[in-house]
Amino acid sequence: MIDHAQKVRAIEAYVAAFDAGDANAAAALFADDAIVEDPVGAALVTGIDAIRAFYSKAMQTGAKLLLDGPVRGGDRYAAFAFTVLLNFQGGEKKIEVIDTFAFNDAGKITQMRAYWAHENMHGF
Repeated sequence: MIDHAQKVRAIEAYVAAFDAGDANAAAALFADDAIVEDPVGAALVTGIDAIRAFYSKAMQTGAKLLLDGPVRGGDRYAAFAFTVLLNFQGGEKKIEVIDTFAFNDAGKITQMRAYWAHENMHGF
């Protein structure tokens, strides 16, 4: 089973990959058959190639992620709050998000769910 420190390292690597605009590094954190749901209720992004394409598009905004506290976890799951910071349409914007990750025994993310909605978007 994956321990808490491994989950924290994976989340830190996820944030670093996003901030660097490196979709390949982000996708490498996921299992080949992983599922991304961003935001919750949206169409599922399934499989490593689709996940890489999803992150490639998302990273084109130049957004940066700022963790808003410690990683919470239990069993094979982790949850973390963060703020997406971006400059969009000539101004600073932010989106407050909570992500949950499920991990397999190899430490790869098998499921990502992002919790945010219009009320979490500021400056738009």
